[in-house]
Amino acid sequence: MVDVDGERGRGRDGDGRGRYGGAVAGAAGSWDDGLIARRASERAAVATGDEGRPAPEEDMLPALGGNFGGPLRSRLDALHELVGLSRTRVESEALAEAGRVLDEAAARQRLSSRHTVIALAGATGSGKSTLFNALAGVPVSETGLRRPTTSAPIALCWSEGAAGLLDRLSVPSRLRRRPLAGGAADAELQGLVLVDLPDHDSAVTAHRDQVDRVLGLVDAVIWVVDPEKYADAALHERYLRPLAGHAEVTFVVLNQIDRLGTEAADLVLDDLRRLLDEDGVALGEHGEPGATVLAVSALSGEGIPELRELIGCFVQDRTAPERRLAADIDAAALRLRPAYLADGRAGLDERARGDFTDRLAVAVGAQAAGEAAERVWRRGAIRACGTPWLRLYRWYERLRAHGSTDPRLDSPAEDELTARQRVEQAVRIVADEASRGLPTPWAQAVREAAARGAEGLPEALDELMAGLGDPAARPPRPAWWPAAVLAQAVMTLLQIFGALWLVGQIVGVVEPGLLPPVLVMLGGIVGGPLVEWACEGAVKGPARRYGQEAERRLREAAAACGRARVLDPVAAELMRYREVREQYATVVGTRPSARVVGGIRSGASSRLGATRAGVRGR
Repeated sequence: MVDVDGERGRGRDGDGRGRYGGAVAGAAGSWDDGLIARRASERAAVATGDEGRPAPEEDMLPALGGNFGGPLRSRLDALHELVGLSRTRVESEALAEAGRVLDEAAARQRLSSRHTVIALAGATGSGKSTLFNALAGVPVSETGLRRPTTSAPIALCWSEGAAGLLDRLSVPSRLRRRPLAGGAADAELQGLVLVDLPDHDSAVTAHRDQVDRVLGLVDAVIWVVDPEKYADAALHERYLRPLAGHAEVTFVVLNQIDRLGTEAADLVLDDLRRLLDEDGVALGEHGEPGATVLAVSALSGEGIPELRELIGCFVQDRTAPERRLAADIDAAALRLRPAYLADGRAGLDERARGDFTDRLAVAVGAQAAGEAAERVWRRGAIRACGTPWLRLYRWYERLRAHGSTDPRLDSPAEDELTARQRVEQAVRIVADEASRGLPTPWAQAVREAAARGAEGLPEALDELMAGLGDPAARPPRPAWWPAAVLAQAVMTLLQIFGALWLVGQIVGVVEPGLLPPVLVMLGGIVGGPLVEWACEGAVKGPARRYGQEAERRLREAAAACGRARVLDPVAAELMRYREVREQYATVVGTRPSARVVGGIRSGASSRLGATRAGVRGR
């Protein structure tokens, strides 16, 4: 209930760690990346019948037995698992309260389940010790005008077997008492351990420290207030408001009503309930669970029998330790909520993965490489099947346009830097997409995983592209290319033959006849371009397919590299987050909240009636 330090070492296993608190001991250790994989392999082994294999030591969590029921056991196991999975993702300070709850659960379950420890707490002069003596039926706690009167916790036990609980509270043997032998009158209080605490507003700091320490260990608390200090800010701001979630194990008793008149007492009780409502403390009204509020006079005995009966029903129910622990788990879960819940849906969808692949493909120039491969294929066909005169002309045009034909003049040097920037931008975008909607610790973990993968990604992509080779370097040639080359050579020979024939006629070596050599030359001149155009048309489809295949190979290679270095680590972090979120949902859970306060005699006084249905006149 209150964060304490003095008793955290008690109730632990032999190695000094609590059964569940040991999950926090390694908060500064490294992340166990194999934990989820081991669980998956164990589940697979069970599915295949390999049930005899012992589980790894890290996963052999001790079963939560003892006095706790199934729902509480599941929540504690989930909290233990949650702390273990989050130790390198969530700040240790946020996990400290969860670790304390696990420590106290481990300690409490080994102690008596037949006893209920209730602390009697209050401010100076509230009549707390007088009420303690009235419940005991014998002067046990010192009373008087000197303040503070109670300087150390005093325990009152109605039955044997509570030594371990009192040792846990550090109550020395000399301050352990037994009530008067009341026989059947005290039967309903069998199992009660009532602890009278020092004043929570004592001027002595050690007294306040003792109050805080014991309040963190007891099963329930009775707050005793008086008509003068019931609205004290120290009580409401330091205790009642922070412990509003523990209403089911809280009693608020307005003492000293004998000093007030009937109307004044009713007004004070009403105002007390209003203040508790403002503190967020649920009040038990109309059978609903919540804090019990009633008015008594320890000095005159008014309301004491009803208070004893209420406490007796509460003790005999024997669920106070579970309800106290359940409330502690609720408080720890509320504190951890920002680390596990956030707005939006976390994860990477297919669109985000596809966009990442597209950006990597652009960074490695997959599309440009495919287009280049297509152009090289077509250029090769034109060169192989084109006329020599046209090839000579195109060479001249390239020479005049560029001033040189040196093939070493490639893309500018800054292209490499541009590609690196594109890769880094792709990683940043996919990391932002994956971390959107995640709580801050897990969003940071996703970004760090993506950044680690991006460190060597550009170099890995370069090596991958170098291994694949340049698809435009040596494109394959179809089987019909030699025939096209032969046809183009025939057309060229026809041109040369016709030209020589004409020259021979001019010099008189060959008989004159203009038409035959002209027709031969014309056939070669027209046939050459026709062969070239036919080859260019026939090569478009294969060239396009070759370019697309080259682009696909580069894109898939880049996607595989990006997936292995970035997407898989990001997906692993998201899987860890989904697992811890499932554990957190189990920790939050739902728990039964009805508290047994029945068994009250139908003839109870009007003061008891005011605890459940509002103030009634006496």
